[in-house]
Amino acid sequence: MARGVGDQGVAISLFSGAGGLDLGAEAAGYRVAAAVERDRDAALTMEKNFEHLESPVIQADILDVSTEAILAAAGLRRGQRPDLLIGGPPCTPFSKSGFWLEWKRSGLDPDASLLQAYTRVLAEAKPRRFVLENVYALTYNNKASKPAYDRLLREIDDAGYEFRAQVLNAADYGVPQSRPRLFVIGVRKGEIVPEHPKPTHGGTWERRSTGHAERPHVSTGDALAGLVTEPEPEEVTRGQYLDLLPGVPPGENYLHYTEERGHPTPLFKWRSRYWSFLLKLDPQKPSPTIQAQPGPNVGPFHWENRRLRVGEVKRLFTFPDGFELVGTRRSVQAQLGNAVPPLLAQKVIESFAARS
Repeated sequence: MARGVGDQGVAISLFSGAGGLDLGAEAAGYRVAAAVERDRDAALTMEKNFEHLESPVIQADILDVSTEAILAAAGLRRGQRPDLLIGGPPCTPFSKSGFWLEWKRSGLDPDASLLQAYTRVLAEAKPRRFVLENVYALTYNNKASKPAYDRLLREIDDAGYEFRAQVLNAADYGVPQSRPRLFVIGVRKGEIVPEHPKPTHGGTWERRSTGHAERPHVSTGDALAGLVTEPEPEEVTRGQYLDLLPGVPPGENYLHYTEERGHPTPLFKWRSRYWSFLLKLDPQKPSPTIQAQPGPNVGPFHWENRRLRVGEVKRLFTFPDGFELVGTRRSVQAQLGNAVPPLLAQKVIESFAARS
């Protein structure tokens, strides 16, 4: 029997963004009753698409919001506890894409404290279960990530929870995008914490095989098939090197224009740019990770030599076609690029159901 929204209980959402984790939670049978999101556009996106919220989204910095206020916004009376806490604290300090910045390698980004905002609410709200999502670079053994990761796990333990942490690639779960992310899932001490979901799809990621080999990854071509979208002004490519994009074969990047790839007039040195430079989608493979704030030459670009349209990005994240996002095109890109793919979120959260 299919679960209805709310069958599994009340969920509280922190760092909600556009609601990728929230869509997954509701698909898994929870009712998202309260959300905290400081970005105005993302908060309005949540309110536009989630009809089970007990109160308007708390549009404030979580460092300024008490746990008591969050529980009250969910309609929970004193002594009542949520069934699920979900959230993905901003990944700025640990994102792999920014480790060339010395201040990030040194762990000086103030956003690092937002991990503690999550564990503070976890300890005070005492939900039955929780899911915390973050960039997989948080698990790196370096001077920025390791102390923060060790502290996070220690604080979860101190809050009274058994937990498991694992990096999952969204493409291994039917999402048409290779997007590795860390998921920490947990239950109160004394209960059995479930395993992370088993992959349902498989293929190649970063030159190695991942997932369930008998069922191939969902390709961008399959995901975008039948989708009708209108041209967008923002899809026009602008940048110093984007006149080179038509020459890049699908699935390749600037390396096409190197001596090592046999180009007759090489324009770039081997591995002299970041991987996403002039990167183009391959319709036969999942999309590479789609970023929240891509630079002018940063892909993935569509194989038709343009930027992706909003409807296409939603498909590549598994957001519903009818999901409405609020804000400018730049804001929409950021909301989607920061989101957890709803399908992956659903499968992670459904792992609790096996223990119910």
